[in-house]
Amino acid sequence: MKYTEKIQHLLPLGYLYLVIVGILKETAFFYQIGINILKYSSIMDVLMSPIATLTTHPIIFVVFTSIFVFCYYLPSILYKHDHKKWVQKAFELKKTKSDLPEDEIKNYYLFIAIKTLAMGVLSVYLGYGIGEGFTTASRIKDNKLQFDYKMNYNSGESEQVCLLETNSLYYFYVSKDQKTVKIASISGIKNIELIKNRMFKEK
Repeated sequence: MKYTEKIQHLLPLGYLYLVIVGILKETAFFYQIGINILKYSSIMDVLMSPIATLTTHPIIFVVFTSIFVFCYYLPSILYKHDHKKWVQKAFELKKTKSDLPEDEIKNYYLFIAIKTLAMGVLSVYLGYGIGEGFTTASRIKDNKLQFDYKMNYNSGESEQVCLLETNSLYYFYVSKDQKTVKIASISGIKNIELIKNRMFKEK
């Protein structure tokens, strides 16, 4: 089986792994602001969580893509440079070329690449969730949130808020001059205005 075909067979398992790390990221973020996010998530939110994370910030997308591309070419890199001591130490390689046939060597290096990819993706998602959750919780405690949105309710009332996060069912936000995290059903919101858009900020 060719290398590309092996990757294609692993894609469903890869997406399942992405869903799991996406759940871990969301849990790590919301736990720090006192919310059990699984109680407020639909199946679609869970399935789309890893994709939504990638589009949150360009840096996350670039880092994830870089890790994926590196790991895609990693087996061939290891095959060419496995004689170098720093490569052997970095990837904890076993002596293979003198002990195993070529197909088994390539499979072994593919396993190393998959393990490296899994650890890299976990580090990105979990690190982002923990870091973003800690930063958000600290800003709430210290009154350092930016209230860039105006939330208009179906009742006709409105208030200026800091929108922390959203999914297909709820908005998670903090109202201006308050430290309480609020959860509002999307069905109860008429619309949300972005009143401070940094992309259109006057110079």
